[in-house]
Amino acid sequence: MPNLEPAKLGLRTRIFKLLFESDTRAAKAFDIALVILIFLSVGIVMLDSIEGYHQRYGDLFFYAEWCITVLFTIELALRIYSLQKPSLYLKSFYGIIDLLAILPTWLTLIVPGTHTLIVVRLLRALRLFRVMDMMILEGEKRLLLDAMIRSKHQILLFLFTVLMLITIFSSILYLIEPSEAGFTSIPTAIYWGIVTLTTVGYGDITPVTPLGQFISVAIMLIGYSIIALPVGIFSAEVIRALREERYSHEACPGCGRDHHERDARYCKFCGTWLDEDTIDPRKKAKSPEA
Repeated sequence: MPNLEPAKLGLRTRIFKLLFESDTRAAKAFDIALVILIFLSVGIVMLDSIEGYHQRYGDLFFYAEWCITVLFTIELALRIYSLQKPSLYLKSFYGIIDLLAILPTWLTLIVPGTHTLIVVRLLRALRLFRVMDMMILEGEKRLLLDAMIRSKHQILLFLFTVLMLITIFSSILYLIEPSEAGFTSIPTAIYWGIVTLTTVGYGDITPVTPLGQFISVAIMLIGYSIIALPVGIFSAEVIRALREERYSHEACPGCGRDHHERDARYCKFCGTWLDEDTIDPRKKAKSPEA
């Protein structure tokens, strides 16, 4: 039995490099095939929603979708097998997307009709960036995500302030406008306020009193002036992230996640040793020779 352990570890390492890295021809070929299957699966769902195609090719679409789902399920199982700490991967962005990519089809066994949610598989196509040697774009994607996370508090405060203004103005319109104009309740008036503030203007609800029209104009002007505010907040965080960009995109063999500092030796998510060319000092310390 002890002789089997190195072979087992070698197999896990090979699977990890194939599924999580893109520096070999086999890994790139696998990812390209994966992306093709993703687009094929989404295309099948779209075509199956057309009545004529569904009646003519419904059975073919059904079996093709199940074949693709089984392949994706096997792929996810191999990803879990190749990682030292798979639970952390399943909690990550790509792990959740991989799980959501197979759930809709399996759920059809319990809840018919959920297969249309398969379109979420398009998010898996984000792996296309690393396949095509587009690590610069991968870095830009990570940079934008970091900027969004950093600016979330300012943007949430902004949205909360806007929601308060809309509620106040909408409540005033509900009081002064007749129900015949469409202002039948405060929630309906809030719907009108959001449509007006965002300058969408459906026209299904329209103020008819002079005061209501004046408030509408004020809300529209406010909408134009505040749209640029979250853009400015986000842009400032993007610039800040550009100045601080110092991360690597190598996947961790423990949990499969990336975005570690370039000089990091341990994964900040699970603590796994990252340098494959050297031995983890913690293992050296535990060895009998130490």
